[in-house]
Amino acid sequence: MRFTFSLSLLGLICFAASLSASDWPHWRGPDRDGVSKETGLLKEWPKEGPSRAWLNTDVGMGYSGVSIAGGKLFTMGAREDTELLICLDASDGKELWSARIGSRLGNNWGDGPRGTPSVDGERVYAMGGQGTLICAQVASGKVIWTKTTTSLGGKKPGWGFCESVLVDGPRVVCTPGGSEGAIVAFNKQDGEVLWRSKEVTNGAQYATVTPIEHNGQRQYLQLFTNSLVAVAADTGKLLWKTDWPNGRTAVIPTPIFHDGHVFITSGYGAGCKLAKVGPDNQVEDVYAHKDMTNHHGGVVRVGDHLYGSSERTWTCLEFKTGKVVWSERRVFGKGSVTCADGMLYCLDEGNGEVVLIDASPEGWKEHGRFKLEAQSEKRSRQGKVWTHPVVCNGKLFLRDQEQLSCYDVKAQ
Repeated sequence: MRFTFSLSLLGLICFAASLSASDWPHWRGPDRDGVSKETGLLKEWPKEGPSRAWLNTDVGMGYSGVSIAGGKLFTMGAREDTELLICLDASDGKELWSARIGSRLGNNWGDGPRGTPSVDGERVYAMGGQGTLICAQVASGKVIWTKTTTSLGGKKPGWGFCESVLVDGPRVVCTPGGSEGAIVAFNKQDGEVLWRSKEVTNGAQYATVTPIEHNGQRQYLQLFTNSLVAVAADTGKLLWKTDWPNGRTAVIPTPIFHDGHVFITSGYGAGCKLAKVGPDNQVEDVYAHKDMTNHHGGVVRVGDHLYGSSERTWTCLEFKTGKVVWSERRVFGKGSVTCADGMLYCLDEGNGEVVLIDASPEGWKEHGRFKLEAQSEKRSRQGKVWTHPVVCNGKLFLRDQEQLSCYDVKAQ
């Protein structure tokens, strides 16, 4: 028994030692804000774009993003009638293992899973499009435990479950929705329910829970169609709430917290809003307008400014005031964004084109572009290149359905 424990501890220590400060272990990176911490990347791309390091053509159907930790890459995809958690060698794209999540989500906009796996030490957690959550071993893919949102009273939203589960301290947190408590925390070791947010009973939407520290307390933010809420991390008790009356059809982008303020945005004409959370968790609106109406490509904060696609107009806002600093409509289509080493990596969802620009309030300053070569021929007619770009350990990862490409963006 003692010998087995020692081997397990040794394995965990070895895995932790292999983690890089530049790893991207879950949705939107180390701080779940879409901003990489690494440096030493190309500031200018060659005319043909950065060189492709590898291509994997069989990660399955779906829009799942990638997470990278300890030299391994994790994503999800549907093969035949099954959704899988898939692990690749991040250095060459070769598959190491796959683990069954559940049955394949069918959807007119594209089948398969949507969220991004979350890596925590020697375990990885992933939720499929039908709402099945699994915990698996990083080393082998062996499934340790499984939970379903339906067993918790959750109802699948129209485009399937898209959330990328949060692993925080002893908890795994997600949003099944429903009258028994929309947000739930599981014990990450065995999957037992720790709490339900009984004061929050909204139906599940598509945003991902955001952890923050504010007023001396760990809080979890979640965005619903009619409200933004914060619950206590240890109990699920409602701490504060603010209306989001413009939320309609679907709310998707991750809330952004900074300096006691929370920025939210969603598409379908909703716009954006900044709320200030006071010392006693009293909430007041700072501004609300439609100059940033982000559908699902995400927004990043770099310093005092926000950057993202407002429908088909790429826009820079002042975070605290909401003032439009610049907007650019003519040169690039609607899409998603990530930030690394002071640069924005923008992806056009319509044609798969990628552009490198300064993350600067001085305006749209381009430093190269190229078109994603490996695009799916199996993609739904209503689907687009919706998986967000990821920059990790000197590599740019781009996915279109079953095609996952890795490009070298490290400066020589």
